[in-house]
Amino acid sequence: VIGMNRFGISGNLMSLGALDFGLLVDGAVVVVENTLLRLGQKRADLGRTLTRNERLGVAASAARQMVKPAAFGQLIILLVFTPLLMLEGVEGKTFIPMGATVMLALVGAFVFSFTFVPAMAALLVKEPKTIHVDENGEAEEHETFLLRHARRWIEPAIRAAVSHPKTVLASAFGALLIGALAFTLLGREFIPTLDEGDIAMQALRVPSASLEQSLAMQMALERTIKAQPEVKTVFSRTGTAEAAVDPMPPNISDAVIVLKKRKEWPDPRLPKEELIARIEKAASTQLGNAFEFSQPIELRFNELISGVRTDLAVMVYGDDFAQLQKTADQVANALRDTPGSADVRVEQASGLPTLTVNVDRFAAANYGLSAADVSEAVSAAIGGAKAGQIFEGDRRFDLVVRLSDAERNDPAALNALPVTTASGATIPLSSVARIQVKEGQNQISRNDGSRRMVVQANVRGRDLGGFVADAQKQVDQQVGLPAGYSLKWGGQFENLKRAEQRLGLVIPVVFILIGILLFMALGSFAEAGLVFACVPLALVGGALSLLLRGMPFSVSAAVGFIAVSGVATLNGLVLMQAIRERLQAGQTPHDAALLGAFSRLRAVLTTALVAIVGFIPMAIATGAGAEVQKPLATVVIGGLLTATALTLLVLPTFAARAVKRRRPEDVEY
Repeated sequence: VIGMNRFGISGNLMSLGALDFGLLVDGAVVVVENTLLRLGQKRADLGRTLTRNERLGVAASAARQMVKPAAFGQLIILLVFTPLLMLEGVEGKTFIPMGATVMLALVGAFVFSFTFVPAMAALLVKEPKTIHVDENGEAEEHETFLLRHARRWIEPAIRAAVSHPKTVLASAFGALLIGALAFTLLGREFIPTLDEGDIAMQALRVPSASLEQSLAMQMALERTIKAQPEVKTVFSRTGTAEAAVDPMPPNISDAVIVLKKRKEWPDPRLPKEELIARIEKAASTQLGNAFEFSQPIELRFNELISGVRTDLAVMVYGDDFAQLQKTADQVANALRDTPGSADVRVEQASGLPTLTVNVDRFAAANYGLSAADVSEAVSAAIGGAKAGQIFEGDRRFDLVVRLSDAERNDPAALNALPVTTASGATIPLSSVARIQVKEGQNQISRNDGSRRMVVQANVRGRDLGGFVADAQKQVDQQVGLPAGYSLKWGGQFENLKRAEQRLGLVIPVVFILIGILLFMALGSFAEAGLVFACVPLALVGGALSLLLRGMPFSVSAAVGFIAVSGVATLNGLVLMQAIRERLQAGQTPHDAALLGAFSRLRAVLTTALVAIVGFIPMAIATGAGAEVQKPLATVVIGGLLTATALTLLVLPTFAARAVKRRRPEDVEY
C-alpha cells in the first residue's frame, strides 16, 4: 500500500487482482519450515526445553541459512515480473499497475519474512514438535498426517527416479512435447472478455433515413427486444446529443439492453452468446436495420483503440473511392466466410442523398447570367441570405431569409425558384439549371493522409487470434488487391500483436538474467541449468490447464506463466540448496540427492500448495472481473502441480549426477 501510494497506483481490478497471498508467503513458508526444523533438532540434541535466548539464536541462524536461496528466489520472482513493466500502449496501461503492485508486495513480504517471521516463530513456538525421540532413543522428524501419507507415495517415487535416470529424462521430454503441443492448440486473445451484465446494440439504417423515421424504427426494435423474458428494460439514443460528446448521424441509434439477474431468467445457465443470437434473430424481423452487438464498456473501449466499435477492424487503403468500396465488400465477404464472424459490415461511406444543381452555362449566358449568379441565387434560397438585423437590448441578431424545409427538399419547388436576370426580369431556375437527386458520399475517412474504408466485425464463439489467422487466409484467397492498395488489421488484435512482440523481446533477456542469477547463487552451470529446468516443467502444466478449461492464451495467462516460473525456480533453488548442504557434510552425491529431496519435501509441498490454495478462489470465481483473473489462476495452479511433481523427480535424479564431478570440499555455501 505504501508503494502504491508512493508511485500513484490506484487500487482496482488489475492492480489488486493479481495479488495472491499464497505467492506472497512463499519466502515466509521456507523460513518458518527451516526454523521449526532447527528448533526441533536443537531441542532433541539438548534433551530439554529451549530458553528464550536459545530459541532466538536458533531462529536467527535458521533465517541466515535460508537468506541466500530465498533472496535469490525472491529476486528471480521479481525479475520475471519485469516484462510487464516493458509493455506499451493499452496493454501497458492495463498490466503495468498489476506487475508493479505484485513486485512491491513481494519486496515487502521478503523483508517481513526475514525480520518479523523468525522472531515470532522463536517467541511463539516454545515446544517445537518437529523432532521427537522414538522408542529406540533415536531422533526423527515429527510430521502431520497429510505429510506422512505424502511421503509414502513421493519418497519411493524419488528413489525410483534417481535409480532410472533414462526413464526420467524420457518422461520429462515427453511432458515438454505434450506441453508444446497443448500450447499450439491454444487460441489467442488480448484480454478475456469481461461479462458486463448488459448488452449494447447499435442499429444502423440507410443514410437517407430522417430522425423521425429512425425514432419510429428504434421504438419498434425496443418493443421487440423488451419482449424477451431475460430483458429488464431497453433505452436508446439516436443521433447526436446537444453536448455532442459522441456524434452520430440521425440514421444510427445506440441501445443499452439491461438484463435481469440470471436467477430470474427462464434458464439461468443460458450462455450469453445464445441470448444475443436470439435477440438478433428477433430484431431482424424489423426490416431496414443492420445491427452490431457488444457491451457498453467494451464498445467504447474498442472505439478508443481503433476508431470502430467492434472487436476487429480491417482498414482498406487506396485512392479511388469506387475501387475502395469494391475491395472492402470483398474483404467483408471473406470475413463472413470465416467461422466465428458476427456483425460484419462495411462502414457507410456512400448512399447519402444529395441535391445536385448543374448550371446550363449557355442558357444562363442568353439571360446575361454567369454560373456564379445562378449559384448565388440557389445558395440564398437554400442556405439563406441576410435580410437585416434584430436588436434585443445590447445584443444583435442577423435576420436570415430562406425557403422552408419542405421547399428546400422538393426538386419541383426548387425548379420554380425565381432567378433575376441582367435585365431585371425573373425566370424559373429550371430555365438555366438542371436539378437532380443523386447518391453521394456519406463520409470520407483518412488515416495519415491516406483515404481508407473500414470493414468491421465481431468475434463470437472462438478466440480472436485464431479468427484473425483464419480470416487472413480467407482474404488472401478471395481478395486481389490492386496496385497501390493495402490492408491493415486493427482493433483488439493489434494490441495482442504488439504485446506478443514486446514480450517476445523482453522475456528471453529476462531468462538470461535468471540464468546468471542462478549461476551466481550456485556457482555451477550444471546446477543452475537443473534449477532453470523447473521453468519449462511449470509451463507444461500451465498450457495443459488452459487447454483443459478451454481458455485461450492471453496477456492475463502470460502473467500466470510469469508468476509460476518464479515460484518453480524458488522451489528448485531450495531443493538444490538442501542437496548441496549434504554434499558439504560429506555424503555421497546419490545419498545427498535423496536425503536433500526428502528433507525439503515439506517446504516444497507447502510452498506449492499454499500458492495453489490461494489461487483456487480466483480460478473458480464468477463475479465481476473473474474473466480476467481465471486464466492467470488456472496457469499458476496447473503449472505448480506439474512443476512440483516433476521437480521432485527430475532435479534430484540429475543433481546426483551433476555433482559427481565435484568433490564435497568444492561445494561452498
